[in-house]
Amino acid sequence: MIRRGMIGARAPNVQSSQAMESPRPGARRALVLLLLINMFNYIDRFVLAAVLVSVGREMLTGDPLIDTKKGWLSFAFLLTYMLVSPVFGWLADRVSRWTLVGIGVILWSLASGASGLAGSYMPLLITRMFVGVGEAAYGPVAPTIIADLYPVAIRGKVLSWFYMAIPVGSALGYALGGAAAALGDWRWGFYVVVPPGILLGLLCFFIPDPKRGSADAVAAAPKPRARDYLLLLRTRSYVLNCLGMAALTFSIGGMAYWMPNYVVEFRKAGEEGAVGIIFGAITVVTGIVATLLGGIMGDKLRGKVRGAYFVVSAAGLLLAFPFFLLMLFVPFPWAWVFVFLAELFLFFNTGPSNTALANVTHPSIRATAFAVNIFFIHAAGDAISPTIIGWLSDMTGGNLNVGFGVVGIMMVVGAVFWLWGARHLDRDTAAAPHQLGESCAGS
Repeated sequence: MIRRGMIGARAPNVQSSQAMESPRPGARRALVLLLLINMFNYIDRFVLAAVLVSVGREMLTGDPLIDTKKGWLSFAFLLTYMLVSPVFGWLADRVSRWTLVGIGVILWSLASGASGLAGSYMPLLITRMFVGVGEAAYGPVAPTIIADLYPVAIRGKVLSWFYMAIPVGSALGYALGGAAAALGDWRWGFYVVVPPGILLGLLCFFIPDPKRGSADAVAAAPKPRARDYLLLLRTRSYVLNCLGMAALTFSIGGMAYWMPNYVVEFRKAGEEGAVGIIFGAITVVTGIVATLLGGIMGDKLRGKVRGAYFVVSAAGLLLAFPFFLLMLFVPFPWAWVFVFLAELFLFFNTGPSNTALANVTHPSIRATAFAVNIFFIHAAGDAISPTIIGWLSDMTGGNLNVGFGVVGIMMVVGAVFWLWGARHLDRDTAAAPHQLGESCAGS
């Protein structure tokens, strides 16, 4: 059994404090490459959301389940992404992570180009599944590379830079898809991401893999045993973080997928191309500002506020919720103001929540921890919420406000989980570097 007294004990100082406070060699180069890859990752995801109206008109006109099937396109991608992620997470704890990232980036870039070539609904559905496989080789792996290059003291800020690529990539995806639709051929939104994606994937094969645990206070990062993964279920802040992220993903993932379609077809407030560009501009501004501020605030408050990363995340959701409700009923173009404010506060959690995920898991099982997180938050989150929104729209004669209202309530639920987890976060962060050693000692 694990001895309780060892949880709070200090491990031997296996690395000098000066070394532990500095990034590892090659950290900046790796961060820049991973940031660019993450940006193209989200460009590809949200090109489809930006051209959803065009896809529906070309492939699903007259179908009584048109909105439901639009939702299935998101579900197909996320189903494969969440199911395959644990496989790549397990591999990433054992083999070269940069090789896995390179393979994944090239695969999803080719699959994205194939999405543009799809001549009907079913081939498009299949290509989105292959995009999910490619992204599964990247999603759970990239944050663990960063965690092995940057120490805990600045990890929140650095991961916020990495996750800043989410709003930037999402915005570019909306803008790129909107521009392609405005020019008369939505398929070019998928074609143009292929060459840069393949180039970024090839560069990965020339980057050395950092030693696991090199930026943490551990003497070595041993290969994990099957029972070591049970530590994830016993780490309360990890479990509650997954629940909070799942609630947020359920909410924001469904609405982000439907937003251009919502504004154009339900609110009758613009053309597809213009709406994609406006929403993209709002997303990039709010995303950059809030993602960076959230990470900086989490680092600054760490040690001063109990469970600071979770408190920042929860506060963002609670501030965003009333602005989201106003967006549903205020007429456009004034509603864009509340879209801006809601997004601004929603993005505060991105850096802190993912930093907490890295900090409370041992380096040897960190990739698997991210993979399990990806599986759970998408299985319980945006794998189902876009389809739920579409189904509720079909059942209510096209009233997307019903679906938006149902999924939006989960913002508050996510905040509750993070506030609950705040009481455990600092203790779990301190214990994480020594978890596997304790497991062995107490066996």
